[in-house]
Amino acid sequence: MHHPFTAPRDEDLILMESDPGRALAKAYDLVLNGQEIGGGSIRIHRQATQQRVFDLLGIGKAEARAKFGFLLDALEFGAPPMGGIAFGLDRLVAILAGAESIRDVIAFPKTQKGTDPMTDAPAPVGPEQLREVGIRVLDAEQN
Repeated sequence: MHHPFTAPRDEDLILMESDPGRALAKAYDLVLNGQEIGGGSIRIHRQATQQRVFDLLGIGKAEARAKFGFLLDALEFGAPPMGGIAFGLDRLVAILAGAESIRDVIAFPKTQKGTDPMTDAPAPVGPEQLREVGIRVLDAEQN
């Protein structure tokens, strides 16, 4: 399903309800010799569209206000259409270096499982660290 900030095309709003896998966003990629080196999208800039996407994602009004109040305020004041692009510098360096994988050029690569062999992250945290950030872990029986 779509990220709550990425603008679906108008004709795809209905598809998001019935067949979300076929819905498209106003998004773009930057490709160099067949390899993606960047991408971005036009963000939602209409309040009604954003509310509809929140509804489809099961995000209620209170949760939307708590998590995305800054966005909702901007939309209320008439935020203009906006977009952005992010370049994959690691992929560009891999292309320039002739590397087969971006893992060959990333300074601190992760494994395919998302672990970091240099720092052993993610690692278990102790009760002191959890208290410090206000997290309490419950066993399945305590739920």
